[in-house]
Amino acid sequence: MSQPLLPDDPATIGGHRLLARLGAGGMGVVYLARSATGAPAAIKVVLPELADEPDFRARFRREVAAARRVVSPWAVPVTGAGPDDPTPWLATAFVPGPSLGEAVHRSGPLPTHSVRALGRMLAAALRAVHEAGIVHRDVKPGNVLLAVDGPRLIDFGIARSTGHTALTATGLVAGTPGFLSPEQAEARPGALGPPSDVFSLGCLLAYAATGRLPFGEGTAQAVLYRTVHDEPDLAGIAADDGAAPRPAADPAAAGELLALLRQCLAKDPAARPRAGEIEARLAGDPPSGGAWLPPHVVRDIADRSARMLALPDIDRTVVDRPGGAVTPPHTGPGRRSVLALGSGGAVLALAGGGAALWAATRDDGAAPAGEEPWAVGVHADLSGPGKAAGKAHEQGVRLAVEQYNARAGKPFALRLRTADDGGSLRRAQAAAQALVRDRRVLAVVGPTTDACVDGAVAAYEEALLPMLLVKPGAFRLVGGRHRVPLHCRPLVYALGFGLAVHLTRQEKVSYPGLMQDRTADPVAWQITQGVADGMRKARTRFYPRVVPAGLDDLGPQVTDILHAKVDSFVYAGPAEGAAGVARGLAAAGFDGPRVGPEDVAETVFLDEAGAAAEGWLLGTSFVDPQRLPATASFTRAFRRRFGAPPGRYAVEAYDAANLAIDQLVRGVRDGRPPERARLTTLLRAARYRGLTKTYVFNRENGRFEGEVCYLHRVENGEFRFLGAVPGGD
Repeated sequence: MSQPLLPDDPATIGGHRLLARLGAGGMGVVYLARSATGAPAAIKVVLPELADEPDFRARFRREVAAARRVVSPWAVPVTGAGPDDPTPWLATAFVPGPSLGEAVHRSGPLPTHSVRALGRMLAAALRAVHEAGIVHRDVKPGNVLLAVDGPRLIDFGIARSTGHTALTATGLVAGTPGFLSPEQAEARPGALGPPSDVFSLGCLLAYAATGRLPFGEGTAQAVLYRTVHDEPDLAGIAADDGAAPRPAADPAAAGELLALLRQCLAKDPAARPRAGEIEARLAGDPPSGGAWLPPHVVRDIADRSARMLALPDIDRTVVDRPGGAVTPPHTGPGRRSVLALGSGGAVLALAGGGAALWAATRDDGAAPAGEEPWAVGVHADLSGPGKAAGKAHEQGVRLAVEQYNARAGKPFALRLRTADDGGSLRRAQAAAQALVRDRRVLAVVGPTTDACVDGAVAAYEEALLPMLLVKPGAFRLVGGRHRVPLHCRPLVYALGFGLAVHLTRQEKVSYPGLMQDRTADPVAWQITQGVADGMRKARTRFYPRVVPAGLDDLGPQVTDILHAKVDSFVYAGPAEGAAGVARGLAAAGFDGPRVGPEDVAETVFLDEAGAAAEGWLLGTSFVDPQRLPATASFTRAFRRRFGAPPGRYAVEAYDAANLAIDQLVRGVRDGRPPERARLTTLLRAARYRGLTKTYVFNRENGRFEGEVCYLHRVENGEFRFLGAVPGGD
């Protein structure tokens, strides 16, 4: 939905009169505007702090140049740009229709003739893109807008010239999981070319035809894994594909579409057709015009276009009241409300949406008189299944804040603000919004689970509120599109690599078995990849086995691995599965090294495995502060404050809070701490010596630069902390 302009929004940009806000995100704000000729336009305006970063300005300049080189009736044209202006901006023609994703979500799959026509016109757009020497890299339903005369391909924000060196770090995935090619999913930038866009087009057309993602739902890493290793789900497109086709489908046309999609979705880029070939093979389909779409979609486009004609010349502004409430001021007679556009509008795809939340919570660093002190937030599961770790987070941060407030001569006071998500994705969104709306909260430690991170990151990203992640370790947020996450721990991949270092250097293994239990993907997959890469680096062969999710009995898989005569066993999966594996290994008399990830370090493993758990080694990101000399003073202070020993992750949360406090103090100007956006930059550039480790981050993506892996061994029915893997950091 569009939102009224705010008081500090400019009236014009590059000769365009601004009418309303259409979206806001970590990159900037997108406005609905009219050009000097009266034509509607979507204008992306970059945040000032990004404009000062040379790398970002170079990327934005590349985006503008890429978009200008594409000439096609099915691609939204650039109508103006100021990449070198003090505040960079980019204007495109405005398309009032819904996105393909919105249309399918609301009304279901498109008929076969519509999908074929869609494929023909988008293939023509991609042909123009590729002839301009560009790879789009993000062909997805949200980047295709529907108009009566045909679709429009938008958003060249991550497009790059063929052979151009990416500005993002090697090994990161750019694009949208579910619509990425295998070469993108494996982060092989050198292999990206026009065939990658063709694969994405195949995913998009399969989604339009079935209403399903061809490689399934789930976490980003699970979808990426299936993209690389599994066949696409194309059931229901044609009668010969094992499922009934959709009603009113021409069997011959549907069969041809199915065959074409299978070729587009080939794992080998060389086996995929070119965009021009796809265009030619679909050339006999209905011409552009309303007949290519179902009547209800045409009506939706027409309704939106009609409302567009009522767009005002100057829109209302809003008053930002204390406490974050945003309300429109009184307007005189004749004022009209701004056009309410759906989330499929062109600029929402460019900026990511969420204008209302951003407007209500953005932080300009101002602190109205009489308000509470500045705050550090804790976003955690404090009442659900992960409440033990959540409580440890809260107590660790609370101790850090109280110790800071006890300092003499501190430049400002701090308070603690907590938000409980109960381990729920839905509640995680509300918890994040509550912290974002408190404009005195400058940094947040948490959330405490990977799933809740997924639910909260959009709110924090739009508000540019730094989030320091202590427990979550999946690398789904390491992509360059996110600016606020800071990984205050090694990623789970690094733990897998550390386990491989220990096995090959200390245990001297020569042929380990490696079981990936997909019940725990994507974490299990990332652990497995880390172990496998570590083994390859040590030139140690291994026996891998991937087992489906949800198996109650892993006995046959354990037997298979043991029949390969392995001398050690690595299990990547949940604690319950590890208990079954441990019992199976014990029953077989296997006494070689047995290793698992930190997800196994739970009491359920000890309870269900019993004596079979003895001797297991677990690689973790957390320490036992009661057994680490460097944390002795913390342990004493914690006991005095809370009357009990620190829980798991308490000292790591304490370190993260002190890291944030350190940068808040270092960034003080005129007695005031840095605002959220500046603190984000300061944190990524920081080097901080904590009690558990030295914190250094990749400035591009916030990834923790160390590769430290801590070991725990099960001894006498307890987890005994052994310290860091030698040589693993």
